[in-house]
Amino acid sequence: MLPMDYQYYISAWIYKVLKQADRDFARFLHEKGYGQDDTKLYKLFCFSPLDFGKPILWKDKKLFEIVLQEIALQISFDVPEAASNFIKGLFMQQSFYLGDKFNGIDFTVTQVEALPEPHFSETMKYRLVSPWVVSYQSEQDKYPKYLTPDDEPFRLLAVKHLVEKYNNTRKGVKYSGDLIKLTLTSPFKRAGFVIKPGTSEESRVIGNLFDFELSAPVEIYRMIWNAGISEKSSSGFGWVKMNKLSK
Repeated sequence: MLPMDYQYYISAWIYKVLKQADRDFARFLHEKGYGQDDTKLYKLFCFSPLDFGKPILWKDKKLFEIVLQEIALQISFDVPEAASNFIKGLFMQQSFYLGDKFNGIDFTVTQVEALPEPHFSETMKYRLVSPWVVSYQSEQDKYPKYLTPDDEPFRLLAVKHLVEKYNNTRKGVKYSGDLIKLTLTSPFKRAGFVIKPGTSEESRVIGNLFDFELSAPVEIYRMIWNAGISEKSSSGFGWVKMNKLSK
């Protein structure tokens, strides 16, 4: 039995694995993330939903009953290529518990495989596998507002986040939002999950699932591939799959 809002526990496990290798690096990643600007730092990793087939749903208890013996998970880190083998080794033969104090599963990592980087073109088509979060919080708002693509600032803030995420974590060429164009190619669906469940900081984060086309510099696509496209990517938001390339 696995809590439906299991993403938080995956994120916590990833931090724990990093901590085992380098306590100072893991603390930095958890508290600040990467970045050159101390006021705008990002945690540059993302992960997919668990691939566990068709579980039995216990909606009243908010639980998945898992029937498969093997489960797959994809994790991506926006790190230099030289660090990829190091990270791959960290996750080999890991044994861990995933879940809360009432429901969860004991796992052992049996295989780690590095996926090849895809070919990127000037225009790409994507499908969101986990929600794309775009939030806005004014000085008068106690809590952030999670926007939909129908909200006027959605595209502007979505592009702004990508540009800041790139410019604040790279040296050299800086990009502007004028170079990025976002077009939805399907209706959107609201979706989200609870982060930090069972703590004083528990909150439900809401994003949107949809297909879209993006025109942007290739380096932006590489960042999306490695670090997700959304706010809160290190909590499991903004994982994408590529559809047929348009150009």
